[in-house]
Amino acid sequence: MIKDNQKYFNRMHVLIDAAVIAVSYWLAWVLKFKSGLFDNEGGMLPFEWYMFGLIFIIPGYLILYYAFNLYTSKRVQGRRLEFANIAKANTIGMLLMISAIYVIIKEIDFSRWVIFIFYAVNIVFETIVRNGIRYLLRNMRRRGFNQKHILLVGYSRAAEEYIDRIIQNPQWGYTVRGILDDSVTAGTMYKGVKVLGRIDNLMVILPENRLDEIAITLGLSEYFRLEEIVALCEKSGVHTKFIPDYNNIIPTKPYTEDLLGLPVINIRYVPLTNTFNATIKRLMDVVGAIAAIILFSPVMLIAAVLVKVTSPGPLIYKQVRVGLHNKSFEMYKFRSMEVQPEQEEQKAWTVKNDPRVTAVGKFMRKTSIDELPQLFNVLRGDMSLVGPRPERPFFVEKFREEIPRYMVKHQVRPGLTGWAQVNGYRGDTSIRKRIEHDLYYIENWTVGFDIKILFLTVFKGFVNKNAY
Repeated sequence: MIKDNQKYFNRMHVLIDAAVIAVSYWLAWVLKFKSGLFDNEGGMLPFEWYMFGLIFIIPGYLILYYAFNLYTSKRVQGRRLEFANIAKANTIGMLLMISAIYVIIKEIDFSRWVIFIFYAVNIVFETIVRNGIRYLLRNMRRRGFNQKHILLVGYSRAAEEYIDRIIQNPQWGYTVRGILDDSVTAGTMYKGVKVLGRIDNLMVILPENRLDEIAITLGLSEYFRLEEIVALCEKSGVHTKFIPDYNNIIPTKPYTEDLLGLPVINIRYVPLTNTFNATIKRLMDVVGAIAAIILFSPVMLIAAVLVKVTSPGPLIYKQVRVGLHNKSFEMYKFRSMEVQPEQEEQKAWTVKNDPRVTAVGKFMRKTSIDELPQLFNVLRGDMSLVGPRPERPFFVEKFREEIPRYMVKHQVRPGLTGWAQVNGYRGDTSIRKRIEHDLYYIENWTVGFDIKILFLTVFKGFVNKNAY
């Protein structure tokens, strides 16, 4: 029944998309030629000629929508991902239209403005319509309609986490009918979901239940049975998926390779290990650091004068930190504390009302002005504008033993600012939360993500309430 409903829904979605494309195209023609907003001088094709193009535009765009996964289930697909796919499909569509009209057909009287207006209007309308459908479907699912019934095979941490997420998101429209497991007693309940019996009972239970999916949620210790369980599930003819019990080991989006038919899953996917990505980021760092040095040079000059005038000692404080590939480097800062023996300083963080911090230093630390000399570390290649904050060797040795995956942060250059910092994890805050945010950044790096972090740094990253 659910499969039939899904097919019906997809057909309706295609018809709605076809209507949106046609309306957007017609509106583009109206705006160009009837609204008075554009100059209509020059060659002008008849209205019928423009509308004839819909014979090719509608099926072409529907194929592009299919190619960009716009007809996959909306249950757990994010709005931002869907919008990005809409924009990509329309961009390819616009380029194909331009190529077909001006290169293949060579119809120079076809208005370019119609194409550009159609591009913008169609993206907007398509996004609005799809979000409206998403809103209606989620409301239906919250009320118990359009549900997908699932049976879990294996009681494990993965099974519990899967049930937790389904309960927290009723708009997904998933209903867990029960769990089959050989090591947990039948009748055991987890948040309203009951263990129905042994795994061998699968072929008995299936005819009695109208299931849409089977999710294999075996515990790590039971993976030796995986091939057997998969074979049993596939005999049922019901769609089967696998939810691994090692999500704390591999990233959410694992990087897989095909080694002559042998699947290889990388434990950690780091986009910046790609030479092209690393080159682009380095270029951004150099250009950004030079621009920032020019922009903040008056601030740095004033800070330098104040440091020299208010306390004896060097202007620049150099501290050894651990960077890319666990290599140590000297990180630069404006000196904000009284000069002290190195052995005492390197094993302790500053605390609230720390007497070692000077009056000028306290202000600089709060506003992050003391960090500005690190722009020269960026130019030297020791650091990046954005990345995990580097730590002192003493604390690196300490945290590598206490915090799982701590050392992963050293697979990229450390940063002047980072995802953890703009989310408030600076200074005297949870080191575990910082590492969680650093790992998310490392595994999800993009140029756009860096720009977002720099933008957020300007508005909420400079002033640090946790800096002492």
